[in-house]
Amino acid sequence: MADSREPPPLFNDDDDSHKDDDNDDLFTSAVQSPVSEQTTPEDCRRQEGGGNPLTSPPPAVSLTPDPPAGVHPDLFESCEEPTEGGFSSVPLEQPHGEGGMQQEVSLEEEADEGELFDTSSAPKLQLNQDPVDHPVPVSSILPPMGAPMTPPVAPITPAATPNVTPSITPAAPTPVTPVVVSRPSAEQLESESGDEFIQITVSDPQKIGEGMSAYMAYKVTTKTNVSFFRKKHWSVMRRFSDFLGLHRKLVEKHLHSGRIIPPAPEKSAIGTTKIKLSSEKSADSASADFIEKRRASLERYMNRTAVHSALRADPDFREFIELDAELPRATQTSALSSAGVLRLFNKMGATVNKMTFKMDESDQWYEEKTQQIESLDAQLRKLHAAMEGLVAYRRELATSTAAFAKSTAVLSSVEEHSSLNRALHQLAESTERTHTIHHAQADADFYWLSENTKDYIQLIGAVKDVFHERVKTFQIWQHAQATLAKKREAKAKAEIAGRMDKVQQAQEEVAEWELKVERSQEEFERISRAIKKEVEQFDVVRVKDFKEMVVKYLEALMTSQQQIIKVWETFLPEAKAIA
Repeated sequence: MADSREPPPLFNDDDDSHKDDDNDDLFTSAVQSPVSEQTTPEDCRRQEGGGNPLTSPPPAVSLTPDPPAGVHPDLFESCEEPTEGGFSSVPLEQPHGEGGMQQEVSLEEEADEGELFDTSSAPKLQLNQDPVDHPVPVSSILPPMGAPMTPPVAPITPAATPNVTPSITPAAPTPVTPVVVSRPSAEQLESESGDEFIQITVSDPQKIGEGMSAYMAYKVTTKTNVSFFRKKHWSVMRRFSDFLGLHRKLVEKHLHSGRIIPPAPEKSAIGTTKIKLSSEKSADSASADFIEKRRASLERYMNRTAVHSALRADPDFREFIELDAELPRATQTSALSSAGVLRLFNKMGATVNKMTFKMDESDQWYEEKTQQIESLDAQLRKLHAAMEGLVAYRRELATSTAAFAKSTAVLSSVEEHSSLNRALHQLAESTERTHTIHHAQADADFYWLSENTKDYIQLIGAVKDVFHERVKTFQIWQHAQATLAKKREAKAKAEIAGRMDKVQQAQEEVAEWELKVERSQEEFERISRAIKKEVEQFDVVRVKDFKEMVVKYLEALMTSQQQIIKVWETFLPEAKAIA
C-alpha cells in the first residue's frame, strides 16, 4: 500500500531570498526557486487521487516567462510536487582521495544561468566537480521503487575512514595501534592499590650458651607498610620459648572470641636436648636438619599469625616483632614443667568433654562445616603419611645414587682401556651430580609438601578448638537457662508457702539469672557469627596456600628433571665415543 505521506524535507527552502540568484554556484541546487503560494501539497494529492509524488511520474510543467514585477511567478502550475517536499543538495561524506576533495550530490540537474528548471525531465545526480563532467546515472544513486528514501552512503575503506568533527567536514581518523599490556606482578598490584602487607622472615639460628642452659635464638626480620608500625623494615632476636609464649598469650586473649589462632611449632624435648649437649664442632647433620625444620616452621607460624588483621594488631604481637630488647622469660613453655603437665590434663579434659557432650545443632551451616572439617582432617593425615613416604623414597634414591657414583669411580680407576676409562669417570661424575639433584628434590618435597600438610593438620585442630569454644558457650547458656528455671520454681514455691521474706530474695535471683541467660545467648550468637567469618577467611587462605604449595612443588620437580636431562645429555657423546 502506497504511503500517502510526503517525505520529510531535507532542507527548508522557503526563503524567497534565493529567487534573484544567478544560479552560478555549483553547490546551490536549482530547486531552491520560489514555489507558488496557491498550490499546496493537499491540492496536489486531491488532483492526483492520492498518488505518491515519489513514485508517480512527474507531469508536464508549464513555464511562464517574464513574470510582472513584484509578482512571484508560479513555476509549477500543474500538480507538481512543491519544493518543500522535494530534494535538495545532500553532502555525502566521501573518503579523502587525492587532493582532499569533498563531493556534493545534487538530486536535480544544474540549470544554466537564466534558464528555468525543466521538471518534466527525470531528476539526476551530478557530482560537484568540473561542470563539463558527465552526470552520474540515476539508477546508480536513487533507490528502487518502494525503498526508503535515504541518501546513499559511499563505501568506506579502512584506510580513509572519516572521523566526524564539529565542523561536519569529514577528516581522516587517527590510526589505532593495538597495545600489548604486560600483566603486572602481585607486588606491583599490591603497591599500586595501597593494600597492607607484612612479611616476616626467620633466619640465622644461633646457639647461645653452653650445656643445659643453652638455647637457640633466631633473627626475626619484618617488612611491612602497615601504618601502626613505627618502621618499614627492622630485625630483632628472639629465642624459641618467646614464640611459644606469644602463642599462649594470643590463645588466652582471642580464642574465646571465636578467632582461629595458628598453632606454634611443637617443642621437642629430644631434639632440644641434643642441641644443648652438642658443640659446634661435633654438630652432626641430624642436628642441622632439626634446626632448619624448626626455623622454617617458626617462619610459617609468624606469617600465618601476621596475616590475621586482629592478631597482628595485638599489643603482644607488636611488642614481639618490634621491641629491640630481650623479652621477659616465658616460664610456662617447658614441656616437662608443671605448666606443661597442667596443659596436658586440660587437653585430656577437653577431649573427654567433646566425646561425652553432643550439642543438638540447629544451624545447618555448622553441621555441614563440622563434617567437612572432620573429613578434611582425615584426608590430610593420609596425604601427610604418603608424602613422608615419598620424601623417604627420594632420600633413599639419593643415597643409592651416591653409592653407585662411588662404585663407578672405583671401577674407572682400574680400567686400562683409555676411552672406557674416560667414559666411566664421566659416568661417575654425572651420577654424583644426579645424587645432588635427587637430594635437593627430596628437600623440596619435604618443605613444600610434607611440612605444609603437617601445618594444616595442626590448623584443622585450631579450627576444632574454635568450634569447641562455641559448644562451651552453648553449655553455659543452657546451664543458665536450667538455673533460671530452678530459681523460678523456688520463687513459686515461696509464694505458695506465703514466705514473703524468701520471695523477695527469689525475685532478685530470678532477675539476676534472667540477665545471665540474656548475656549467654548474646555471647553464643556473637561467637557463632565470628566463627563463620573466621572459617570463611580460613578457607580462602587455605586454597591460596595449597595452590602455592602445588605450584612450588611442580616448579622444583620440573627444574630437577631438566637438570637431570642436561646431565645425561652431556654424558651421552662420551658414552658413544667408546671405541
